[in-house]
Amino acid sequence: MSGTVTAVSSNGAYSFTKPNRDGVTLLAGLGVEGDIHAGVTVKHRSRVAQDPTQPNLRQVHLIHEELFTELREAGFTVTPGELGENVTTRGLDLLGLPVGTRLRIGDDAVVEVTGLRNPCRQIDKFQDGLLKQVVGRDAAGSIVRKAGIMSIVLEGGAVRPGDTIGVELPAEPHRPLERV
Repeated sequence: MSGTVTAVSSNGAYSFTKPNRDGVTLLAGLGVEGDIHAGVTVKHRSRVAQDPTQPNLRQVHLIHEELFTELREAGFTVTPGELGENVTTRGLDLLGLPVGTRLRIGDDAVVEVTGLRNPCRQIDKFQDGLLKQVVGRDAAGSIVRKAGIMSIVLEGGAVRPGDTIGVELPAEPHRPLERV
């Protein structure tokens, strides 16, 4: 199982979208160098308001490029970085990975998957109606979140578009992703 990085994005200021970069550097235990969400403890405003001492399980946000195709078919135009992700991927079922999966990105970087991104109303401020496209319900009535996954950085390194992504699944039994 492997995939490819199609874009990398970061922003040093709070903003819903993140500009694309030629490359980013992942820092072990922190996240994306220079990104507002990098740090040992939570950086997302809503989580800081709840408890600023919580560990940052959302250091690197990854989204599968295939979501953009799905959104385009529903009448929305979304490109890499616009949903605030740091790494856009192709060829990996990110949402189907279990908690604890390690992703080796490029030559050196390794991230560990912590859970699903929990999309918020800011998505509708970006494009009206988009939230309903990235959060829905399955046939059983369970909530389905499609806006990517979150991870922590285990090993730092440079990440660039075109880098390969290798997948190392954790020991079984696998735990399905939940929101973090």
